[in-house]
Amino acid sequence: MYTSVCTIGGISLADGSLRPGRRPLADDEVVNFREVLRQDGAFLTDASIRASDGAVLGAWMIRPAHPNGDSVLLLHGLGDNRLGMEGYARLLLAHGYAVLLPDARGHGVSGGDFVTYGLLERNDIHQWVDYLEETARPSCVYGLGESMGAAELLQSLAVENRFCAVVAESSFSTFREIAYDRMGQPLGLGPWVGRTVLRPVVEIAFLRTRWKHGLAIWKVSPEDAMAKSRTAVLLIHGQVDSNIPIRHSRAMHGEVPQTVLWEVPGADHCGAISVAPQEFETRVLRWFGNSSRQAAVRAQLPNDGSNITPDDQRKSKARPSLP
Repeated sequence: MYTSVCTIGGISLADGSLRPGRRPLADDEVVNFREVLRQDGAFLTDASIRASDGAVLGAWMIRPAHPNGDSVLLLHGLGDNRLGMEGYARLLLAHGYAVLLPDARGHGVSGGDFVTYGLLERNDIHQWVDYLEETARPSCVYGLGESMGAAELLQSLAVENRFCAVVAESSFSTFREIAYDRMGQPLGLGPWVGRTVLRPVVEIAFLRTRWKHGLAIWKVSPEDAMAKSRTAVLLIHGQVDSNIPIRHSRAMHGEVPQTVLWEVPGADHCGAISVAPQEFETRVLRWFGNSSRQAAVRAQLPNDGSNITPDDQRKSKARPSLP
């Protein structure tokens, strides 16, 4: 009986994870958003790329009324679409940043047979940065993602080194760890349930995705990708996150202490901007601003490395910090 339950549960978990519900772009929401942007003086154009597997991914490129020369790639969470990042977009546009709002593969109007939580999405993000470089030609490209989008953004750092800095809110540390959490959450219990009693469900789900679809989902690890990157990372996590527990960001920060972790008291999943809007704005803009200044310093250094001391090199490559 136990074996049968675990097998059925693992198959269901695998198939449901790869094909979550899709939130369509509602016509009335799109009309309202376009009108808000028009009133703000921002200019929206449609954008698309063809991913390496042939999937066509859609996005909006939005330019502010008074550009500062930098761009931000905004990445939404699981089961959402680009409109889920509207609040972040308006905040950044007001400060002169151009923003690119894509629908992740398998979400919104974007194609893609499966949602892979970073296995394929990290290359999609790499292509979106290509798009920004070719169309907006920014001085700096930044990334900001929430939940699944944050995890995918961090994983992209393994293949994309052009971000001046990134902000990741409510990311999971590894797919295995969030799978353990998911096993215990319906029962109101912790990840120990997934690590022990229901671990066969998790392992069968991993085997199912590998055997049927050729996807090594167990390798999904924002933590590992971030550890191998030199990109400046600001982690944000609500202290009462009931979806992805704060232990995930604490674990990543512990593995990569060069990161900055802002723990937000009273904030649930992706709730920092609601609980502490002014502090969120200040921290994110300062994080991006510090990185932009450091990029400007690097651009003035000689390309051949002459007359640069080791101390100069360390300073030019340092991550931005918050006072």
